[in-house]
Amino acid sequence: MEIEELRRAAFGDAPALPSAVPDSPRAKLLAAIVLGAQGRYAAAATLLGEIGRGRDPVLASLALSTFASHRRQLGGHRAAFARDGAALRLVAGLTGVDDPDGLDAAGARADALLGLAADNLGVGRLPVARRLLARAEPLGWRARVRKGWVTAEIELASGRAADAVAPAEAALDLATATGALRHVTKSQLVLAAALGATGEREPALHLVHEALGVSEKFALRSLSWPAGLLAAEHDPDAPGRDRSRVDAVLHAVLLRSDPDGRRLARDSPWVPV
Repeated sequence: MEIEELRRAAFGDAPALPSAVPDSPRAKLLAAIVLGAQGRYAAAATLLGEIGRGRDPVLASLALSTFASHRRQLGGHRAAFARDGAALRLVAGLTGVDDPDGLDAAGARADALLGLAADNLGVGRLPVARRLLARAEPLGWRARVRKGWVTAEIELASGRAADAVAPAEAALDLATATGALRHVTKSQLVLAAALGATGEREPALHLVHEALGVSEKFALRSLSWPAGLLAAEHDPDAPGRDRSRVDAVLHAVLLRSDPDGRRLARDSPWVPV
């Protein structure tokens, strides 16, 4: 029952960490995913480091990819390369039992490839990012949603905002159908960025406000500060209020980050510290 509660927190409609976490690698991985979503990166890193050194190559790969994603959330795209590369090597050629949320060999490979695509996108290597994206074969819902995000982000970075809308919409539709609230919220932000870049400011702002409501209700700080930045960009009536919210959330995130994470955020052009 505890595992199912953790799955619901990580991938379902209740993204809040339960009071008790079972002492198993899979449970700790799910807990670390939720902690990262809440911006509690130091606590997540402790769990992920332990799992990443474990004997199960699939769980170790997923832990490395998750840690890499947390580094990207702090603006550390270059710092994520090694973890995503190691994650991919661990599951090269592996097969196994399918997992409904992609916590399996195929899901781990997709996570690593999509992570590497996002890493390269973050440092401006768009052709490499596209090649890695093309290699990813998303079989499960989570990988398909994530591929939609990365596809949209690559198109936005390439100056093709109109081409970013369809993959962002597909990601939002699938996340909504799955009932994955955290993924719905992130998908809303990706779609809002795409719509805003095409000049559709009103629907973009509506999506941002919905995402802000959910991220603040469940303390999803990894999403609430990007949502605040989008709100400040698209709402000319309240940029100061939204920027103050971003500053407060980032302050809370940095307090809950490990020293390397704080350094990455402060050195990153992506994080307005």
